[in-house]
Amino acid sequence: MAGGWAKDGSVQEQIDASVEDAVKRIREQIPKGKSLVDCEECGAAIPEARRKAVPGVHFCIDCQSAADKALKGFSAYNRRGSKDSQLR
Repeated sequence: MAGGWAKDGSVQEQIDASVEDAVKRIREQIPKGKSLVDCEECGAAIPEARRKAVPGVHFCIDCQSAADKALKGFSAYNRRGSKDSQLR
């Protein structure tokens, strides 16, 4: 049950949108294509074991760790905001 200006089901719509955004973001991060022999970022050799374990890998472990740390600050909180929340 929604209150104020929000329509019924608006909370679930916001939850669904947050989940869809998170799934889309993760799918975009999945490596695609053939694994590279050398790191795309620094040029270091990517070990064969890593290329077999992670198909489509483009980064060495160090560069991948740095990229993962940069993404850590991402907030999955849905900031679209409904009209109801903006009026409060």
